[in-house]
Amino acid sequence: MTTISLRATDTERKLIRDIAKLHGKTISQYIKDVVLDRIEDEYDLKAYDDALTEFKRNPVAYSLEEIKKRHGL
Repeated sequence: MTTISLRATDTERKLIRDIAKLHGKTISQYIKDVVLDRIEDEYDLKAYDDALTEFKRNPVAYSLEEIKKRHGL
């Protein structure tokens, strides 16, 4: 496992510690969770943007029933 350090003022450290404690987590676990959640959000937004771009190029939509039939569901 690798260590990543973060510089923070005393006020920032206290704020992070308090919010982590509120969530029942260590500072390290809280920061890790927040960063990974942010990465996931950015990935989801990129996937949405790509899908929207593709839809604008080829605006074809299928109903749920059409998708079920197409995939034998």
